[in-house]
Amino acid sequence: MARRPAPDITLDPRARQLLRTLVSRHIRDGEPVGSQTLAKHAGLDVSPATIRNILASLEDAGLLAAPHSSAGRVPTAQGYRLFVDSLLKVKPLGAQDVDRLRSGLPAGAGTQALLGSTSELLAAMTHFAGMVSVPSRESFAFRQIDFVMLDPRRVLAILVFADGEVQNRVVQVRRAFSPSELEQAANYLNAHFAGQSLTLIRAALLRELRDARSEMERLLASSVELAEQAFAPAREDDMLVAGQTRLLGLQELGDLDRLRGLFEAFAEKRELLQLLERTAKAPGMRVFIGEETGLAPLEGMSLVSAPYGRDGQVLGVLGVIGPSRMAYERVIPVVEATAAALGAALNPDA
Repeated sequence: MARRPAPDITLDPRARQLLRTLVSRHIRDGEPVGSQTLAKHAGLDVSPATIRNILASLEDAGLLAAPHSSAGRVPTAQGYRLFVDSLLKVKPLGAQDVDRLRSGLPAGAGTQALLGSTSELLAAMTHFAGMVSVPSRESFAFRQIDFVMLDPRRVLAILVFADGEVQNRVVQVRRAFSPSELEQAANYLNAHFAGQSLTLIRAALLRELRDARSEMERLLASSVELAEQAFAPAREDDMLVAGQTRLLGLQELGDLDRLRGLFEAFAEKRELLQLLERTAKAPGMRVFIGEETGLAPLEGMSLVSAPYGRDGQVLGVLGVIGPSRMAYERVIPVVEATAAALGAALNPDA
């Protein structure tokens, strides 16, 4: 699992065990953890005074903090980082949950439907906000196109992609096309470019138009005029989010301004999408904790994310946003298994 480097802090076995126990108890209960609780649950045969000394050392190292006048301590972002990177024991997702993912992400359901189901499943299985970035249509092979004249200046292009998705795009034209011209143009594009990506098609059309020296030149010119807009990059939904309201009751978001900032980030999406895209550049899981996200609204929050793809190509990224006090041993395998299940659903023949 790819993560940020762990803090360069060396802990002896007793300190590691105390930190592991403290973080686990705080994640479970949401309260500062005191030395008496640790003496009871850490499984160490040491005195409460020794535990207090170790806790003081962990606090001096920046791994723990004592909120207000409480006698207990809570993990800092650096403490969570060390816990996730070197103390956490993650087990694969159970068979029942894997079956739930597979049944919720069936192969052949269509990419858009799969992505919507993915964000919903992530939210339902973790009880936090689930996100999935939407791959560009440029990433999918073109299967077929048809043209329908709407009026003398507008043609409807109906594009069918290899994953079964259909897009309707309105093309502005300089002259009216007859039904036979539209049929010929569609037949030409389907015969020559089916199975290729839109990027390759645009480059090939320009090259063929430049080199055309036959009676096909007029037909090719008409095809290019229609295809230039039909195959142009289109603005699409770039990210799907589900489960934002599950974050409303979190004590980490008790401040109204912080809650408003987080929901504005969900609505605007751009910064969250950029954060997800950072995951696509590194293989495997990524865990961003608090300020590591680089986003002020995510202070006290964490993102667990993983890329998904098809045929060895990364198409997008999915993830879960929740409090830094999340059950990482549960969320990490859910995200990892969901990325694998989505990839399998997008690769039904693999």
